[in-house]
Formats: sequence, structure tokens, C-alpha cells
Amino acid sequence: MKKKQSIGVIGMAIMGKNLSLNISSNKYKVSVFNRSKEKTKIIVREKNKNIIPYYSIKSFINSLKKPKIIILMIKSGKSTINTINKLIKYLDPHDVIIDGGNSFFKDTMMISKVLFKKHIKFIGTGISGGEEGALNGPSIMPGGSFIAYEISKNILKRISSLTKINKPCISFIGPNGAGHYVKMIHNSIEYGNMQLIAESYFLLKSFFKNDNNKISKIFGKWNKGELNSYLIEITKEIIKKKNRNNKCYLIDLVSDVAESKGTGKWATQNALELEEISYVTTISLFERYISSLKKIREESSKEFSKIPILIYNNKTISLECIRKSLYLGILTSYIQGFNQLKSASLKYNWNLKLNNIAKVWESGCIIKSKCLEKIRNEYEKNNDSNLIYIDYFKDKINLYRLFLKKTILYSINNNIITPSLNSIFMYYNSYCSNNLPTSLVQAQRDCFGAHKYNRKDRKGYFHTNWVTKYNKNINNKY
Repeated sequence: MKKKQSIGVIGMAIMGKNLSLNISSNKYKVSVFNRSKEKTKIIVREKNKNIIPYYSIKSFINSLKKPKIIILMIKSGKSTINTINKLIKYLDPHDVIIDGGNSFFKDTMMISKVLFKKHIKFIGTGISGGEEGALNGPSIMPGGSFIAYEISKNILKRISSLTKINKPCISFIGPNGAGHYVKMIHNSIEYGNMQLIAESYFLLKSFFKNDNNKISKIFGKWNKGELNSYLIEITKEIIKKKNRNNKCYLIDLVSDVAESKGTGKWATQNALELEEISYVTTISLFERYISSLKKIREESSKEFSKIPILIYNNKTISLECIRKSLYLGILTSYIQGFNQLKSASLKYNWNLKLNNIAKVWESGCIIKSKCLEKIRNEYEKNNDSNLIYIDYFKDKINLYRLFLKKTILYSINNNIITPSLNSIFMYYNSYCSNNLPTSLVQAQRDCFGAHKYNRKDRKGYFHTNWVTKYNKNINNKY
């Protein structure tokens, strides 16, 4: 009787292909299938004895050991749902499906319910690290059926990245859509950090008169300190990469249109549902949208005059000013991301262990960063901590806000585009103020809609006839 494989992977685009190679390199036999036969044939050319191709769903499923474990590495949405519908015709109770794509967490919650009724175990897992991570060890965030996790965890742990102390970068996140939710927040932090680094790059371009070699060295220096992270590391390399003809830097030829795949939008929409503050992700997302308006921006740059540079004391800033502004921005990106995780955990009854999430992100993923160790240590003490009040973060906020203010004044005066840095400064201004201009907003709401208001000098809700003269003409329906 032909020996059966330990696990199957569906989807042979770069992530699925590399994950299959990763599994096979860990001495597991892997069945692979792709809707398009050509992509399956490409991986066959690797001549890897542990990877066995199949060209029909039925033969693919029949090639697997029981309980069958199948990882989907395909496009989220309809493609995932259609593939699962095809699979369940051939699966037995207690077989395991693992969706490793960037699926929307509410879709994962719905699929979990459907498969539970059919006694098929389901995991929705976030996988971070890009194509290199998929090949050499990603960060893995599984959520859904804990029994399914127990069945598949040995393989998943073997293929995951390792922390500094050789612990696998994987942890069971929680029920139904929790794993994909955590990956969504991972991506939202990624959006924010990338935009903040890009804005800092523009500041350094002004500082060093577009000398990319010097800018790359600065990022390299910063990567040795508190800013140490995967994104800073690759930024250093990207900036100094020369075009093939070696006459210019490749980054200077890259279009400024930045695309997105939807996870940033989902995270922003969810933050609104939870009434959670997500300045960094939201501004970063909007900047990508603005970047896509290339023709409009080109026309506008001709139609509207540039604001002249003002003469005032802050003619220049130090490198430390930019570095500290960037670090405060990145800390804020993590703070807001973890705050959203806490709110979601309560909303969806997930009981997320935030220290485990921080640990999973410490290696193998795009938002790997030195500060995650501090975040993990704090949540190990108290899962309900608000990072903004923890001594380390509070000290950085108090010390670096002035440098951020100087950086913003410099960027505004020199017409340098830094919307995310600007939003972070205003976020802390509002967050740390006991007197906001929103008192007028509430009075306006009461004036036209009789929504009532609280007073500072006495308890209770109050309504006032604010504009007696025009009262008959005011529409109170809104």
C-alpha cells in the first residue's frame, strides 16, 4: 500500500510554494495541489522527494494520513469558501482545514460555525514573514478549534520561526476568528510603521540633500539601538540599492503609488466599530489612497502654488530629533494596535493572551521589533495593562514629544509630507488634555438635536434653548 503524506497544501503561489518547501525541509511528506496545473508543475521541478503533486482534489485528499491536515494558501474570500465547499465532500469528521490566507476574521467566524456542524476541525491562522518567512520560518497565529491545533501543532511548530531563546513563534490565539483578527492587527501596525519610516526617510532626504548612501547608513545606525526592527533593516538595504546601470538609486525610480490588499481597511473599519482610537493605521491607509490619485496629484501640483518657507528659529533639526520622533511614532503604532486587541478580546469573548501575541511577533514577522520584548514582559505581569501608563512608555512619551513637535514644525515649514507624525503629536495633545474643544460640539448637538449635555459644575443631563430668535426654523430631527 502506498505510503500517505503527513499534510497537504493547496495553493502554489509564492507563499504556498515556499511553505511547502519549508514543511518538506523539516522531513515531512507534503501533498500539493493547485487549481492551475502549471503552478503545480513548477514546484515539481524542484525535484524534492518530500513534495508529491496531485492534479485533482479527490486524489490530493486521498493521499493524506488520517486525520487529514490541509493548509489553504489561496486568495481570501470567495476562493477560500469555494475551495472549502469542494473539500468537505471528501473529508471525514475530525479532519483539519487550516486557512493560512489573509481572510477577514468575520468570514472565519462564519466558516467555523459551518464546519463545526459537519464535525470538521477548522483553524484560521495568520502567517507573517512574507515569502522569505514562509520558506525559512514564519510567525504563525492560529485561531479556531483547539483540537485542530493539537492535531497540527507539531508540524506548525517545526516550520515556525524561533525567538532569541529558541521558542517557536507560534501560540494558539483563541476561538473562531481570533487568529485572523490578530493577523489583521499585525498588518495594521505594519501599515503604520511603514508610513512612519517613509516620512522619516523624506525628512532625512531633506537633511542630507538626497544622499541615499548617507541615509542608508543612518538607518543602519538606528537599527543597532531602540529602533531595531525588520522594517528598519530592509529600509537600510532598499535605500542603497543601485539601479542596474549603477547610475542612480533604484528607490528614486519607484512610483509613489502604494497599493493595499484590504487588511488595513478592515482594521480601520473594526476600530470604528469598537470605538477604538487608531490614528496611525487610519492616516497611513488614507495616504495610500491619496498616493493612488497620481494623475490628480500631478495636475494639482501645477494648479496650486507651493507655500513659501517661513523664516523662524527652527531652520533645521538634529538627526536625534528625527530618530526620537520615529521611535515615538512606532511605539504609538504598537500601543494603539494592542489597545484594539484588548477591545476586540472583550467584544468577541476571545480572552486573548497579549503576552503570547507579542512573543509570536518577536521573530519571523514583518513587525518584528526590539520593543516587542518590553511589551511581552509587561503583559506577562498584567494582561489588562494600558501600555501608555507603563513607566518605559510613559517616559518615552514625556521625553520625546518635544522632539516630535520640533520635527513637525520643521516638516511643516519645509513642506515635507509627514501626516502620520503630525497625527501622533495631535493624538497625545488630545489624550493628555483635560479640556478639549469638543464641549462646543456637544453644545451644538444639543442646540439642533436636543441631545443634552453634562455640565462641569453640577451632575445630570441638561438641555438648553440656545438660539431663541431662530428656534422656529431649526430642524431638530438630526
